[in-house]
Amino acid sequence: MGLVYADIELINGYDLEMARRHVIGEEEVKRIQVNALVDTGSVYLCINESIQEILQLPVMERLRSETADGRIEEFDMVQGVEVHFKGHKTTCRAMVLPGSAEPLFGAIPMEDMNLLVHPQRQELIDNPKLARI
Repeated sequence: MGLVYADIELINGYDLEMARRHVIGEEEVKRIQVNALVDTGSVYLCINESIQEILQLPVMERLRSETADGRIEEFDMVQGVEVHFKGHKTTCRAMVLPGSAEPLFGAIPMEDMNLLVHPQRQELIDNPKLARI
């Protein structure tokens, strides 16, 4: 199976809540479209420092994690990221990778959004066994 990418929208969930309460205007909600590598080996949504700079999400903690090449490193963890993909959405935490590293769409947000990787079509799809309510 080759690499699978998904166009997702990332939104500052705190801004969304402030817009719902009419504290800020809808145009002030920080959001960005990204083409993320669908990575079932990554537990979390992973964004890079450039995306974090745009979304300005609060850092909640530092987390030690193993990288794909086996190194153990510490990363900032942010929360309140709202993720949208083809009518699905979830709010989750995200690990902030250094510099302009490739964003990763990990297992937790995919599971929460009821999505699967279709190996033959090499794309992200709805889980056919679980209907959306």
